[in-house]
Amino acid sequence: MDGSSEPCRDDNEGCMIAVVGPSGAGKDTLMAYAARAFSDRPDIVFARRVITRDASAGGEDHDGVCDAEFEKLKADGRFAVSWEAHGLHYGIPVETKQAVSRGAIVIANGSRSALGLFREAYPNLVVINVTARPEVLALRLEARGRETREDILRRLNRGSLGVAGDYNVITIDNSGEMDVSGKAIVDAISTLLSHSVTSKEK
Repeated sequence: MDGSSEPCRDDNEGCMIAVVGPSGAGKDTLMAYAARAFSDRPDIVFARRVITRDASAGGEDHDGVCDAEFEKLKADGRFAVSWEAHGLHYGIPVETKQAVSRGAIVIANGSRSALGLFREAYPNLVVINVTARPEVLALRLEARGRETREDILRRLNRGSLGVAGDYNVITIDNSGEMDVSGKAIVDAISTLLSHSVTSKEK
């Protein structure tokens, strides 16, 4: 793991942790690992995204809606953050802002392209960037059967695995054993939690 778990801002609010990373990095698996580790902590909230994809499509546990339903929710102010990627629309429920204001640490599956929107919605923002070595990403993506290995490697070589911009970023390499990277994300959240608790006690 690179980077440091800097504290959320020194006030009574909690913070938003946006988990980002390229396809195949294993964000969903790591977040599920962390959710199990913190299942007894009501002050740590894992946001459930709204996506214009069938809820039974696999992958992360989400609320699936059609495009019209998504636009209605967006117009009604039901999202703290919303964005589009890969032909789908994604939304983070507005209730997460209230949870942060009450002092909770909220963890959401985000997108590097939407981090500016996350920072507007949650001034107390920490980014966990989940990465993996290009050859590991290629193997995972190849197993999905959507692209050839050569096409995947070319695409990965053109892109960046980092986060652009001035953000508080914690990078976790998820190339190896899940127990190692899982412990890294749990440790990062625990450190942020301890900073938040200390801040509130002052």
